[in-house]
Amino acid sequence: MATRKTRKKPNISPEELKHYYHDMLLIRRFEEKAGQLYGMGLIGGFCHLYIGQEAVVVGLEAAAEKGDKRITTYRDHGHMLACGMNPDGVMAELTGREGGYSKGKGGSMHMFSKDMHFYGGHGIVGANVPLGAGLAFADKYLGSDRVTFTYFGDGAANQGQVYETFNMAALWQLPVIFVIENNQYAMGTAQNRSTSTPDIHTRGQAFGIPGEAVDGMDVLAVKEAGQKAVDHCRSGRGPYILEVKTYRYRGHSMSDPAKYRTRQEVQKVREEKDAIEHVKDLLLAGKHASEGELKDIDKKIKEIIAKSAEFAKTSPEPNTSELFTDVYTAA
Repeated sequence: MATRKTRKKPNISPEELKHYYHDMLLIRRFEEKAGQLYGMGLIGGFCHLYIGQEAVVVGLEAAAEKGDKRITTYRDHGHMLACGMNPDGVMAELTGREGGYSKGKGGSMHMFSKDMHFYGGHGIVGANVPLGAGLAFADKYLGSDRVTFTYFGDGAANQGQVYETFNMAALWQLPVIFVIENNQYAMGTAQNRSTSTPDIHTRGQAFGIPGEAVDGMDVLAVKEAGQKAVDHCRSGRGPYILEVKTYRYRGHSMSDPAKYRTRQEVQKVREEKDAIEHVKDLLLAGKHASEGELKDIDKKIKEIIAKSAEFAKTSPEPNTSELFTDVYTAA
């Protein structure tokens, strides 16, 4: 069996390490349960799981402050949980129930939380990027020091509207962090078959936007890079690009058999680079937690997820009177 590559020892407290472990494991267990519910026919439509990419959002949320905003694409459940949204409401929305964050009308790709400053999952590839710049523009206009995290994938990085947004964000010095979640495959197309450059963050150079590539399978590396990007934006120096190189273990969506890559490739990443196992190793090696304590954390998380699934199953479907609410139109 392959062994995980050694990474530098962290300058971080045991409590923070446990927090990252908990949050990443919460996302993974939630997504595993969502996959089960989808297979049972309780979740309809599209469902894109975040399994494997947990370190990205957990690391960046560790660098965020209260009031900062986030907006992302369709692979969004992890972002919701990482920013503090309730698993009950997220799961209920996935199953189209009244107790969901969008009253059961948005589903996997369209739920929001004003309280948590989460401005959606968006189903159209790249369409959320200019919206993220708009959120950052609002903060600049209002004179706040808030930052917006705008997430999109390696496939979306080839969309024209992304570069229009880069231009405007640089021109107006907007406090927006463009987070490219490069999971190596745009749906089923490998990056080297869809993208002319090996590094995507360098495309910001034409607009004067600084950026860097980050190991997205290392939550500590993501947090460190995220803090650098946040400091840059919050100091009034304009946008920043983070290309977070990560990997999804499941297919593009639940309907994708992922035949464009081998099982051996996926297993190799799991064995050598899994983000959750990396933090687990750090906790055990540093004697910050025992195997028993980590099993207890997992047990409690599974109880939380089981409760959220039960809440989703028992929450009523939306009343027909909700059909025309929250729609900007005159009757």
